[in-house]
Amino acid sequence: MHYVHDMVSVSDEALLRTMFFLWERLKIVVEPTGALAATALLEGIVKANNSRVGVIVSGGNVDLQQVGELQRRSGG
Repeated sequence: MHYVHDMVSVSDEALLRTMFFLWERLKIVVEPTGALAATALLEGIVKANNSRVGVIVSGGNVDLQQVGELQRRSGG
């Protein structure tokens, strides 16, 4: 923990909401774990305080046959 300042967690539902937001609004296919940092910011778990923030969004390893199930779980 010497190099870690803080750590947060996000719910599965919030993670899936962000994943679909990125898909629908930004046209970026991203797997759930690749959207973790974006989820923390969009859900207000991590505060940006009007700062410019860069977020790395990664991974496109998504089974498209499961999209319907993932969307149902996200509440969408």
